[in-house]
Amino acid sequence: MAADFKTAQPVEYYRRFLKEDVRPDGRELGEIRHTTLNIGSITTAEGSALVKLGNTTVICGIKAELCNPTAEEPKKGFVVPNVDLPPLCSPRFRPGPPSEQAQVVSQLMADIIENSGVVALEDLCIVEGKLCWVLYCDMMCLDYDGNVVDACVISLLAALKNVLLPEVTVSEETGSPETDMEKKLPLNIRKCPVATTFGVFDDHYLFTDPTNEEECLATGVLTVVTTEDNKICLMHKPGGTALSESRLQDCINRALTRAEEVRKLIDETINSVER
Repeated sequence: MAADFKTAQPVEYYRRFLKEDVRPDGRELGEIRHTTLNIGSITTAEGSALVKLGNTTVICGIKAELCNPTAEEPKKGFVVPNVDLPPLCSPRFRPGPPSEQAQVVSQLMADIIENSGVVALEDLCIVEGKLCWVLYCDMMCLDYDGNVVDACVISLLAALKNVLLPEVTVSEETGSPETDMEKKLPLNIRKCPVATTFGVFDDHYLFTDPTNEEECLATGVLTVVTTEDNKICLMHKPGGTALSESRLQDCINRALTRAEEVRKLIDETINSVER
């Protein structure tokens, strides 16, 4: 009976729960789904991480290649993020070119990398004007149940912290690069951005970490990305319900708390692997 009512009138079904300050999956409005992290999952990558946020699962693999820096920025390397939302993760995605949502999330990742300064592009330069690293950060969603942005950011940050690059020297005789696979160095991670996404329901109720079902019913979505110095490096709100100043501040405060939890999870996971 409840399942039929949910199918026939999903909005009213949610209203009945939200009036009691609880969601149909049993979570409180501000409660985030259980988050698990595994790093070094892809042995062929320079760095990798697998994140589960509830049922939403994202894996990030980072491959490094040598290339030439641009003439305009001869002292900088490159970080190139890409998010793939394939049909295998959800029936809402179709085979073919990247969906609009995949393109939007890919651009969000690029903006977060640039705005936060998680990796200084100067650190990727090997020989000014001649040789640098390009990091291809590929994130693939294996199971989509909403809030893919938060999962992608966690997987990206954890994978970057897992990266080991071989030492590179340039031969004086041939002028060609030589890599020493015996000597590998980690990236210098300068900032640790973490995203927290909120959904607005009925222009009134505010909930954290929306599921796929909640995203479809939401009248607005807001993503807040913060760094460890409590600064906002990005806010993304693609239209929808307007938020008052007090509600916006509430979202920022919750995002700061969540960010601390995520950074602790990443550090604990990395430390457990190193032991």
